[in-house]
Amino acid sequence: MNQREPSPSPAPAQSKALQLFAALEERIGAHILGKEEQIRLALCCLLAHGHLLIEDIPGTGKTTLAKALARVLGLEFRRVQCTNDMLPGDILGVSVFDQQSGAFSFHPGPVFTQILLADEINRATAKTQSALLEAMEERQVSIEGESRPLPTPFFVVATQNPLEQVGTYPLPESQLDRFLMKISLGYPSREAERRLLTAGGTAVTPDEKPLVNGKVVLQLQEQVSRVRLSQAIVDYVQDILHFSRNSGRFALGLSPRAGLSLAKASQSHALLHGRNFVLPEDVRRVLPYVAIHRLRTADSLATMTIAEVEAAFQAVPVPA
Repeated sequence: MNQREPSPSPAPAQSKALQLFAALEERIGAHILGKEEQIRLALCCLLAHGHLLIEDIPGTGKTTLAKALARVLGLEFRRVQCTNDMLPGDILGVSVFDQQSGAFSFHPGPVFTQILLADEINRATAKTQSALLEAMEERQVSIEGESRPLPTPFFVVATQNPLEQVGTYPLPESQLDRFLMKISLGYPSREAERRLLTAGGTAVTPDEKPLVNGKVVLQLQEQVSRVRLSQAIVDYVQDILHFSRNSGRFALGLSPRAGLSLAKASQSHALLHGRNFVLPEDVRRVLPYVAIHRLRTADSLATMTIAEVEAAFQAVPVPA
């Protein structure tokens, strides 16, 4: 049996980046106990210029994760609690008439921030959900015929309750496709829950010092774009897309946007592991989280689990 040669030691710059990523994960992990994998995936999504969807039951730490990301990364944070009577203007902002000046002045909504938490997004109606489409795709919003750019970096963390719960509206495919990844936190382990109960909670405090700032985050995002995608990896991504569209296992295949998301997430995952090139392992690791909210089974249109997505794509040959 052939054994893979040991990976070369990371360069000094890569070692420094690894130390930074480890420090970020440790600090965020102090608030989200026992969820190292989900924290790394959230960082991976942010550095890949994506947006994150978290589906879980209430009380598992979804909001805490978003707050911890913003505080540790030194980014401006705003939260919107979605309800069925919310209007698009509650997110985007509105123009208000100023009697003194005799003109309308624009009052920006909570979308004008760096990390926006759209809490329980599937409790908002489709009209309000669609208000985020342009912001997530173009990093700008068009209001009253004027395009207004959003701050950079711009990262949406949306949480949603399981669809079987009362008062939820399913997100349309066009909205789901704007999210680079979908994850679930789940219940904590017994050990992590005991630590949580003993500490009385792990709230994010306003006086907590950030480890980096927005400028550093933008630099890291730029580094992600420079991580090398070999032709073999591009072929592998295309094989995955082709399989999703032609295998007959799924109601609809992965879109070109999903392919771009998979490539970008793979580059981000490689950088988080101190490499400037993508391995097949990077693609396989992020694939379930990039694909799960975009796929339905062909026979019943049912949603899929992470394990089912992983099993389905085992049929795609992995490049040597």
